[in-house]
Amino acid sequence: MTKTSFDLVVVGGGPGGYVAAIRGAQLGMSVALVERAELGGICLNWGCIPTKALLHSATVLRACREAAHYGVTGAGEARPDLAAMVTRSRKVAGRLGQGVAHLMKKNGVTVFAASARLAGSGKLALDNGATLSAKHIILATGARARELPALPVGERIWAYRQALVADAIPASLLVVGAGAIGAEFASFYRAVGAEVTLIDMTPEILLQEDAEISQLARKAFEKQGIRVLTRCAVTASSTTADGVKVTLEHDGEKIEQTFDRVIVAAGIVGNVENLGLEKTRVKIEKTHIVTDGLCRTGEPGVYAIGDVAGAPWLAHKASHEAVLCVEAIAGLPVHTIDPLRIPACTYSYPQVASIGMTEARAREHATRHGGDIRVGKFTFAGNGKAIAMGEDQGLVKTVFDAKSGELLGAHIIHPEASELITGYGVAASLEATEEDLMHTVFAHPTLSETLHESVLAAFGRALHA
Repeated sequence: MTKTSFDLVVVGGGPGGYVAAIRGAQLGMSVALVERAELGGICLNWGCIPTKALLHSATVLRACREAAHYGVTGAGEARPDLAAMVTRSRKVAGRLGQGVAHLMKKNGVTVFAASARLAGSGKLALDNGATLSAKHIILATGARARELPALPVGERIWAYRQALVADAIPASLLVVGAGAIGAEFASFYRAVGAEVTLIDMTPEILLQEDAEISQLARKAFEKQGIRVLTRCAVTASSTTADGVKVTLEHDGEKIEQTFDRVIVAAGIVGNVENLGLEKTRVKIEKTHIVTDGLCRTGEPGVYAIGDVAGAPWLAHKASHEAVLCVEAIAGLPVHTIDPLRIPACTYSYPQVASIGMTEARAREHATRHGGDIRVGKFTFAGNGKAIAMGEDQGLVKTVFDAKSGELLGAHIIHPEASELITGYGVAASLEATEEDLMHTVFAHPTLSETLHESVLAAFGRALHA
């Protein structure tokens, strides 16, 4: 007979939910995980992982095309095999999904393949007819793509799921939304040969990033042949035999154009429906569940983590919240998450990664408190490893409090930015000052030396600028 009473039940098996289940089991709790679709959630199956697999295929393709530059002959005529790329990305996701299932079994977590609704204090009703009881319930139901009325998803208008399993390379592609998801799809489809237009309603792409970095990303995209339009919105569309005819409003001007395919990447909304929240004290704001610093909702014994609990919508934030939440439930000493210490990464070409405040935000912060900032910059053109790799375009930018030496923000644009940003993440977590970073020994030759040089530059001490 299947057990139905637990110390902890987690609803949602994504990077927040399955990590919460594992940590609960590690702490000796009896744990159940309820997941209506695939273990690993959107991130593993339809987001983070398969997109990175496709983007890596694009990186390999790019390297083959440029092989002669590195003294390698015979690879310059490499062509994309989209079907093979898609098949590989699905295999990668499937392998990791099996890994999550193994972790659940290994840690003694009972998995229910179902949907769940809150059904009174400490109760969950599953759509398979079962009822679970638990002392603690964590909602980790994630989020989904925001729908745009002017662009109903169909055969030619794609959300991220359709874009990940395309059966042909579009001749022309419109990507609506120039945040991380849109930038990544634009990079991939441009690399495999599509004529790509990337648009956003905001004044600049990657709006959450430092303005200088966003502008460099835009220039890099345009150099690759991506057409970028900001302050641009789709006001109407119609699907024809030839494609999708869209009406764009760009800086007050109307533009009509037909695209082979359209990808909608205009943000996400939390999965808060059908959870039985109506008869609870759980509050919802802008499709997300309101929580405190320990992930508690307004309903005793009910918690929320990850995308359903709001920005930043990042898998690593969800996993960190999972551990924080479960350890707090167990009575362990915990530290609430400082959003300024959560790194953000966009895996476009080039990649963009950041942590902390932008230069503009840091300057405003310092002005309010009667202080000042110091900004250091170092380009990869001065880094030996980057030159040897043939990837010497890009910038590292660091922002410090001028008086205390506190690292306020760090920003990187480079093909390896997502790997490099963790150095600054560790520094911020340890509350390292500029002096600590200056005295750190960085291996040579490495890309990470640019991090050191940027710190030195903020205080007029760069060695290779």
